[in-house]
Amino acid sequence: MSNGNYIVPQAINEPVLNYAPGSSEREQLKKALAEARSKEKDVPMYINGQEVRTGKTKRMAPPHDHAHTLGHYHEGDASHVKLAIEAAMQAKDAWASLDWEHRASIFLKAAELLAGPYRSVINAATMLAQSKNAFQAEIDAACEMIDFLRFNVQYMQEIYRQQPISSKGVWNRVEQRPLEGFVFALTPFNFTAISGNLPTSAAMMGNTIVWKPANTQIYSASVLMEVFMKAGLPKGVINLVYVSGPVAGDVIFKHPDFAGIHFTGSTEVFRNVWSEIGKNIATYKSYPRIVGETGGKDFIVAHPSADEDVVVTALSRGAFEFQGQKCSAASRAYVPQSMWPSVKEKLIRDLKSMKMGPTEDFGNFINAVIDEKAFDKISSYITNAANNPDAEIIAGGKFDKAKGYFIEPTVILSKRPDYITMCEEIFGPVLTIYVYEDSKYDETLELVDKTGIYALTGAIIAQDRYAIDHSMKKLVNAAGNFYINDKCTGAVVGQQPFGGARGSGTNDKAGAMINLLRWVSPRTIKETFVPPVDYRYPFLD
Repeated sequence: MSNGNYIVPQAINEPVLNYAPGSSEREQLKKALAEARSKEKDVPMYINGQEVRTGKTKRMAPPHDHAHTLGHYHEGDASHVKLAIEAAMQAKDAWASLDWEHRASIFLKAAELLAGPYRSVINAATMLAQSKNAFQAEIDAACEMIDFLRFNVQYMQEIYRQQPISSKGVWNRVEQRPLEGFVFALTPFNFTAISGNLPTSAAMMGNTIVWKPANTQIYSASVLMEVFMKAGLPKGVINLVYVSGPVAGDVIFKHPDFAGIHFTGSTEVFRNVWSEIGKNIATYKSYPRIVGETGGKDFIVAHPSADEDVVVTALSRGAFEFQGQKCSAASRAYVPQSMWPSVKEKLIRDLKSMKMGPTEDFGNFINAVIDEKAFDKISSYITNAANNPDAEIIAGGKFDKAKGYFIEPTVILSKRPDYITMCEEIFGPVLTIYVYEDSKYDETLELVDKTGIYALTGAIIAQDRYAIDHSMKKLVNAAGNFYINDKCTGAVVGQQPFGGARGSGTNDKAGAMINLLRWVSPRTIKETFVPPVDYRYPFLD
């Protein structure tokens, strides 16, 4: 029984290691990469704390070396989704009634495991399976995942500590109950940390989870599951299944105990999910919580007063880190005519210096896109631009999938602000730039705000403080994460809570207390010490 008012360790952001030549972390990561490549991993599902193997296996390969086999995962079917739901519901009462500090301890231990013995393992898994270079893997799979765990524990404590005032003779209090039912975590390929945060943030608040990762992220998801179990996560709290989205949805969205979905992925899929939930709304015991972060068509706007070197760096990093496969990646930019010749020259210079190749070579800034489907989609946009009079490819434009799914960092100059690559999410290393007349800055802000359905991230680069203030007000609804004089990527847990609105999601801000509040259902309790014994009020006399 808990009788203490516990204070969790103060959350601080995990330091990012630099992996410089000769550093110990570089050597450890090299060894982890070599070990992972030297064997084929057999990856089971995890249901009710047990490893589940179906014998129906699917091959896993590095996107940058698709002839190499990393291992195989065991594909499930609808019966395994049902088993995962049963396990989650069986585990629910014991997990929900466990004193919160014990739940906190499990996830704090998981953070320590990732910071220590599993750091090189999770980074190597992410580098190989998702084709992230060492730095991108470090800031994602290690640091951000650790930050999510530590900061969410701190937010959990703060949520439980918040209590209402009480009047004389009355004690008012609030208890934060987990949702009534199970939570479905549907997670993406591009960030190992997001994949781990979606199930754990809901589980931390006393919920039990059915977790379906993207197929191309199963390799690193299985490492996270190993860490959670080693940290002491009880059986049935998080159940990891490998099934198709339609198979999972057909079971989950028709189940009366479905209590919520924590989602990151495409806008199209999320809208279909929302529609299915709506069709089945009378089936559920409660109205499900729908939390989603979806697509983006993220912008960088350079004001005529901007420092052009800041503009170029923001474009180079914001558009092409992790091959542009970030929801937040800069994929459209607006540059003033007066600045364009110099920006163009320096941007092309930057791109020519970027090496492209496998993640195991630490000198490569650019790696492969995630799979053949993505390769074909992205390359089709480039091909169309090369044959369209409204577009000009001024850098990159080449692609090859013979060994890996490699696409050069590509810059398209658009003659029209509504050209297709200025409007549609591509999710690859393609940046489209529109050059505007300096005198039409205000009209350009209107274009930025009205182009497309998304509102995830955006950046304004300017030295003129009045211009910055004006831009922020004009673009108040254009981005849930807004950057001044920086690239539009790189949100840090505890510093820049992440999420967007419009077609980019519900803006429930991963890495903030607001997100954890979506996974609880408060009960208000009023206790009267000396209650009245007569219905009559004094005014009746």
